Amino acid sequence: MSGAFIPRGDGHALHVRDWGDGPPVVLLAGWAMDGRIWGETMLGLNAAGLRTIAYDRNGHGRSTDRPGYGYDALADDLAAVLEGLDLRGVTLVAHSGAGGEAMRYLARHGRARVARLILVGATGPRVIGQGGITAEMVALLCRQLGSDLSGWIDANIDPFAPGASRRTNDWMAAMVLDCSRRAVVEFQRTIAHSDLSSDAAGLDVPVTVIHGDRDVSAPLDLSGRVYSDMIPGAELVVYEGAAHGVMVTHAGRLADDIARRATR
Repeated sequence: MSGAFIPRGDGHALHVRDWGDGPPVVLLAGWAMDGRIWGETMLGLNAAGLRTIAYDRNGHGRSTDRPGYGYDALADDLAAVLEGLDLRGVTLVAHSGAGGEAMRYLARHGRARVARLILVGATGPRVIGQGGITAEMVALLCRQLGSDLSGWIDANIDPFAPGASRRTNDWMAAMVLDCSRRAVVEFQRTIAHSDLSSDAAGLDVPVTVIHGDRDVSAPLDLSGRVYSDMIPGAELVVYEGAAHGVMVTHAGRLADDIARRATR
């Protein structure tokens, strides 16, 4: 590791935020978001005596942009961060599409460094074929993300974190616009076309599924409840009245729920 960056070869690197001391909690941001989205939750976890690590995915935030937006490549990036910081006993927290990164990491690299997994508003395990979503609809979405990302944001930012201030929504919109456009499109394709069923069913670490019952991005009945049934021994925690962006609208509660499990 060099400063705040994990090298990934050919001059590429992943930007890392590493705050506090104590048992490590690694937080993975969802599609088109970077490590900044976890800021309030990270401070709450630090106050509970936990070390927090959040890195920007390839093509997101301050990380460089290189080919490799499939779950295998992204899981290998996560492995590089855990190994680069020599983290062990990790509580791995993954939001939205990052759930696939976390589960694929455990499938590819094993559980030696990870003590438990917390899925927050996780997408999947399948998108196409669920809730009437077709491959044609995904292709149309990806074309819009490539040609009119700001228009897509205007139409979709409010349901992410209902009640958030306009300044907060503008901040999140800027985060999306800061991403590599290629990363935005290709990672969306990865999320939509993947089937994480075998990854989920094969998990052998304690898993908590946290999900809002007003989540329109990853509806509870098509994602959170499916994961809780599919993952051996999974615990389901439903946030009543919460949407997709619980780290924005319910940061304090989320930090408390993570801290209780990370300090067991």
